Amino acid sequence: MDLKKIGSKAGELAKKYRYVVIVLLIGIGLMLMPDFSKKESSSPQIQSTDFVDPTKDLADILSSIQGVGRVRILLTLHSGEQTVYQSNQKVDVDGSMDTETVIITDSDRNQSGMVQQVLAPQYRGAIVICQGAGDASVRLAVVEAVSDATGLSTDHISVLKMK
Repeated sequence: MDLKKIGSKAGELAKKYRYVVIVLLIGIGLMLMPDFSKKESSSPQIQSTDFVDPTKDLADILSSIQGVGRVRILLTLHSGEQTVYQSNQKVDVDGSMDTETVIITDSDRNQSGMVQQVLAPQYRGAIVICQGAGDASVRLAVVEAVSDATGLSTDHISVLKMK
């Protein structure tokens, strides 16, 4: 075979399979790229349920509702934030159960309990004092917003007019 025939056959193959070659090159390039999403950490990652503390920005949110005006809020706690730790239960030969908390050790040899979940605080009631509480539609909007943010039923939320 002469060089012209080999060159023309190579050109035909390159035209025919050019998309396959492009896709392969892109795939190889992506595999060689470093992964920037990994966080460097020597301790094990513990996932817990994140929750938003409704008392933090609740006054700002309520004051942005039309007609509410200035706001003061008092939330009473039934129970605060609770951490539930992972535990293992063993049944002894005599039938008694023994429960032990799972302990994890980080690279600095610090020990802590393995967190299974973090429970949000539970509220007992809310008192909201605002300038616009004389209007029934404003009171309703405030009660609904506080109920959605805290999980309280509407009968545990009082909205009063500010003097």
